[in-house]
Amino acid sequence: MTSYRCTACGNKTRFDVYDVVRRRRFEHADLAGAVTIDEEDILDRTVERVVCRWCDRSDAIEVVQADR
Repeated sequence: MTSYRCTACGNKTRFDVYDVVRRRRFEHADLAGAVTIDEEDILDRTVERVVCRWCDRSDAIEVVQADR
């Protein structure tokens, strides 16, 4: 799991993440037309930008790998 930390203000919890995702999903529509997603696989994800919600900076973000 990847998380982020802002080195400017210390934020570890609030970020806007701009990403591009390619996915495969199984959608199920009932007879009334309501669609639910039963399965979803992320095939590719590219993070373009991460912005701190506290100080609005994108140049001070570091990626933190979570301990397993």
